[in-house]
Amino acid sequence: MRLYGAVAGGAFRRYATYRRATVAGIFTNTVFGLIIACTYVALWDERPRLGGYDQAQALTFVWIGQALYAVMMLGIPSGFEAELADRIRSGDVAVDLYRPVDLQGWWLAQDLGRSVFQLLGRGVVPMAVGALVFDLALPTSPARWLAFLISVLLGLLVSFALRYLVALSAFWLMEANGVAQMYGISATFFCGMLLPLNVFPGAFGDVARVLPFSALLQVPADVLMGTGSVAGGWLFQAAWAVVLLGAGRLLQGVATRRVVVQGG
Repeated sequence: MRLYGAVAGGAFRRYATYRRATVAGIFTNTVFGLIIACTYVALWDERPRLGGYDQAQALTFVWIGQALYAVMMLGIPSGFEAELADRIRSGDVAVDLYRPVDLQGWWLAQDLGRSVFQLLGRGVVPMAVGALVFDLALPTSPARWLAFLISVLLGLLVSFALRYLVALSAFWLMEANGVAQMYGISATFFCGMLLPLNVFPGAFGDVARVLPFSALLQVPADVLMGTGSVAGGWLFQAAWAVVLLGAGRLLQGVATRRVVVQGG
C-alpha cells in the first residue's frame, strides 16, 4: 500500500508542475460554466421544474459538472489511458508486466493522484465563481459534503475502470484513439454534462440513468443536492465499479497471455 501511495503522490506532484495548464483549465471551466449557466437560466425560465429541478438546483448541476470535468475526464480522455495505450503499441508494456506490482493497481494509483489534484486545482475555483454569480442550491451540512466526496471517489473508480478498458483495447487494435473518442462522446452525453439525465424522457431516460456514465456526474450531483438517495447512489456506483474493475481484470488477463513484443 505504501508503494501505491507513493505512486499516487508522484502523480499529484507531476500534475501540480503544470501551473499554466491548470490556470488555463480553471479559466476554461469557469467561462464554459458561465455560458451554460446562462443557457440554463433561459431554459428553466421557460420550463420551471424541468426534470424535477428548480432553477437553483439546475445551476448547481452546471457548476458541479464544471468542477468534476477534469476530475472524471468527462470529455475525450487524455490521461493515463493514452500513456498506457502508447506503451502497449510500442511494446513497453512488457516492462510494466515484469514489475512486481499489479498493472491495474499501478495505473489506478496514478489516476487517483491526478484526480485529487484536479479536484483541488480545477474544481474549487469554478464552483466558487458559480456560487458568487448565481444562487446555487449548495448544502450547509458537513455530512452532505462528506457524502458527496465519497460519491466522487466511487465515481472516480467507475471512470478509471471505463478508461482502463479503453486503454486495453490497444492490445487488439494497436491504436486506441478511435475508441477513446467514442468513449468521450458517450461519456459527455450520458453522464449528464450537456443536460441532467432527469430531463431525458421515457425509456430513453431510464436507460441513460442505469448506464455507468451516470455514476460520473449525475449521481454525485444528486447526492450533493439531496435530490437522490445517498445510499442508493453509493450502491449504484459501487456495483458498477466492481463490475467494470472485474471486467478490466479479466480483459487484462486475456490480453497479457497473448502479448508479443516485436524483436524479443
